Amino acid sequence: MAGGSPGPLARAYFHVKPFIPRPLRWVLRRVRIPRIMRRNAGLWPIDEGAGEMPSGWSGWPDGKRFALVLTHDVESAEGLSRVRDLAGLEMEYGFRSSFNLIPEGPYEDPVELRDWLGANGFEVGVHDLNHDGHLYDSREAFKRKAESINSYLGKWGAVGFRSGFMLRQLDWLHDLNVLYDTSTFDTDPFEPQPAGSHTIFPFVVPPPDAKGPGYVELSYTLPQDSTLFLLLREKTPEIWKRKLDWIARQGGLALVNIHPDYVNFGDREVSGRYPQSHLREFFNYIRDHYADAYWNPLARELALWYRNRPSASGPPPVDTSDLPPS
Repeated sequence: MAGGSPGPLARAYFHVKPFIPRPLRWVLRRVRIPRIMRRNAGLWPIDEGAGEMPSGWSGWPDGKRFALVLTHDVESAEGLSRVRDLAGLEMEYGFRSSFNLIPEGPYEDPVELRDWLGANGFEVGVHDLNHDGHLYDSREAFKRKAESINSYLGKWGAVGFRSGFMLRQLDWLHDLNVLYDTSTFDTDPFEPQPAGSHTIFPFVVPPPDAKGPGYVELSYTLPQDSTLFLLLREKTPEIWKRKLDWIARQGGLALVNIHPDYVNFGDREVSGRYPQSHLREFFNYIRDHYADAYWNPLARELALWYRNRPSASGPPPVDTSDLPPS
């Protein structure tokens, strides 16, 4: 599922991307929107086929209708400065989430912030290595980068990974010491590697040699905030609400990726950001319509449950002795 490597056009784009101003990049992406919409009519934001339950599926813990997982990619120093704002907003609603940090990117390792997140019940994951679009340029280069990624996973006590720009080569990720990956999506034709996993349920990616448990893949199933509010310039979270309703009816996983980089927590309008009121409206909708119907685990908690659930078939449970406490 969604396991092919980035194509030549995607690779070429990331070589020229640093030389294209950010506003122009958004303009160029918007030019393609009408064509993408025509080609994916009936497949985005909802791909009905992705709602098919996996064989042997027995439902979520405690009889919950669906699972809700909040994840965040922190892509800039400005985004890093707004992590506490976003986490605080989620705590108002009783949510907890996973923040994915770039180990060797535009900011230094935020040790104090990582400690604060952990102390408040949040999770920290590893987001790529350099976030430059070159993680999968070659197999040998990836092996070298995997060593660095693994060192950060160990240092941070992290068990989750997400590639930059949702690029992926799922069979290579077995080089990483991870419990789960979140680099795929059920349907998202706006990404540079647009093939989706076509499922709103977790699944295991087994190793090629069938030795070991593999890792759990958690696809994001709600459109990214940057897609909705920056690329498509939606003025409300209505698409999120509609997709959430559909996922709840199917009994699947509602997983979203929200970037603190793009959220405006102030009162004045800021170019390149959307108002936090969009998030509040969506969180209120979840609370008001699905108060006791959803399970809101951290990504690592869901992946661990999925691996070890009593009805699981396939690879044996992972050893949890080295995992950080939930």
